[in-house]
Amino acid sequence: MSGWPILSLLTFLPLVGALLIAIQRGEEATVAKTSRHVALWTSLVVFALSLVLWFKFDGTSAEFQFVEQYKWLPGLNITYHAGVDGISYLFVLLSTLLTPICILASWESVEKKVREYMIAFLVLETMMIGMFAALDIVTFYIFFEGVLIPMFLIIGVWGGQRRVYAAFKLFLYTLLGSVLMLIAMLAMYWNAGTTDIVALLQHKFPAGMQTWLWLAFFASFAVKVPMWPVHTWLPDAHVEAPTAGSVILAGVLLKMGGYGFLRFSIPMFPLATVDFMPLIFALSVVAVIYTSLVALAQDDMKKLIAYSSVAHMGFVTIGMFALNTQGIAGSILQMLSHGIVSGALFLCVGVVYDRLHTREIARYGGLANNMPRYALVFLLFTFATIGLPGTSGFVGEMTILLGAYKANTWVAMLATTGVILGAAYSLWLYRRICFGKLEKEDLKGLPDLSPREWALFAPLIILTLWMGIYPSSFLDPMQPAVENLVKSLQLAHGGSLPSMTDTVLAWVR
Repeated sequence: MSGWPILSLLTFLPLVGALLIAIQRGEEATVAKTSRHVALWTSLVVFALSLVLWFKFDGTSAEFQFVEQYKWLPGLNITYHAGVDGISYLFVLLSTLLTPICILASWESVEKKVREYMIAFLVLETMMIGMFAALDIVTFYIFFEGVLIPMFLIIGVWGGQRRVYAAFKLFLYTLLGSVLMLIAMLAMYWNAGTTDIVALLQHKFPAGMQTWLWLAFFASFAVKVPMWPVHTWLPDAHVEAPTAGSVILAGVLLKMGGYGFLRFSIPMFPLATVDFMPLIFALSVVAVIYTSLVALAQDDMKKLIAYSSVAHMGFVTIGMFALNTQGIAGSILQMLSHGIVSGALFLCVGVVYDRLHTREIARYGGLANNMPRYALVFLLFTFATIGLPGTSGFVGEMTILLGAYKANTWVAMLATTGVILGAAYSLWLYRRICFGKLEKEDLKGLPDLSPREWALFAPLIILTLWMGIYPSSFLDPMQPAVENLVKSLQLAHGGSLPSMTDTVLAWVR
């Protein structure tokens, strides 16, 4: 791979496709048709190129690979620096997989401003890949915030009736945290003299400074996860977003906060990370239990799945801040699983919404009678989201609980209630939609899955079962990077991490 800028190709090739779409001329119907095909083929080529990362990645190394570095602002010691390790390359693959699925999901449902819609999705893909591959805090910040622009437009232009409200709520929630993170990055640059992430990972920030830097980054990443109580933008964004917008929002954008914790907060501020571990556990446990109970009270399919996402991401932060190899590896696997399964569930909602144009749970019932293939696919992803053995959800949740149990028994026990509540609201939703008598006349004529819809679900089904049956193919490549992260934490604390009880007692003192 020496001399081949694979990461730059992956990052900027979608912009080439967006440019080709932008320069089209002709009748609106012709432009729309061409835009769909250019966007789909561009995203498929990007996905095919991303598979090079999978096949060529050295899973025995904790170092950054496929590294590229070019001078950008030499006077300020700022470079364009890209590379991936065992953590970030998996999220690059997730982004390149879900983008063509989202474009194909919008093939028939988006009929107005098709050219602009496809451009927005390709720009969004560039921002997502660039963020996960960035090894300089300036380029990371540009891509991290750049994601917000196309997502704002996708929700605000092609969303539902309250789309403008949902888009501005998303923007305003992320604005404050982003400003604080930018200030923290400037402070890091002044202290360390560099914006290079690899160098910053080796730099030891003063203990007092770590606290304020950790809080500034937390303000941004907590909103993106989203953690309770700054999660209220997510249900509105999901409900108003088009189906593909919800898929990419749940599948990739929610992972930006978790990835930020792993790349910045935990390794760069290890002293503050341990100090704030009880806070993260408390907020995460509340998120798991509270949002699961809220999900049980929903009458809108999208809103129920949105609240379930908050609960699942609460699991992720519990595993992440258990600060051991099981918890961190489980949190990464759970983020990948959630990206696939939650995206598939939103596609399941989109299938029936395109036919009946309503997401109200009470309007459905008995779909297994006339849509058996749809009911089977929906059942598989329902089982995956509640963590049935043999699916991706089981491996992630089980590994997280093992790590949480090692960190604190009570946290693990409280988190386990989320598994029970998750089964309750997921099976309740499935029963209301698919089981029972097919009595409503407008439901009797609904067609089953089309070949295009099968093409959407097929790769997600394969990955869900693959991760559940053979999880080591995902766990092994990330293991060196995870172990290196835990080792750096232990070294920062003199060889062993203090327990949560010791941390709480230190707070009391």
